[in-house]
Amino acid sequence: MTSGGDLSMTVSGLRNTKGQILVCLTTAPKAFPDCSRDPSSRHLKVAANAAARLDFGPVPAGTYAISLIHDENGNGKLDTMMGIPREGYGFSRDAPVRFGPPKFAAAAFATGAGAETQPVKVRYIF
Repeated sequence: MTSGGDLSMTVSGLRNTKGQILVCLTTAPKAFPDCSRDPSSRHLKVAANAAARLDFGPVPAGTYAISLIHDENGNGKLDTMMGIPREGYGFSRDAPVRFGPPKFAAAAFATGAGAETQPVKVRYIF
């Protein structure tokens, strides 16, 4: 891997400041969107904030994807009802959701040597 720069993200669209924001960053397409199968993925957990900015720090240059959950009740997971999210979610590149989470390629972005900020918009179904 080549040297990279600092990576951060901004969060918009939170409907409230209840609970926490859970984020994962991965380079592994097969581990997206929950990152559980990528031991080198990075995870962030912060209190929900209407103007959230999260920093991953320095990351090697490469192709990454971000997934986010607005865990309003603080139970550490995305609550669903019959497979439909009951809490907010978002992805890098505002990847669209159609009958399940987007593929890695839809959310993927490349990083290089400079600092970069990725915007993530939170969406809610209910």
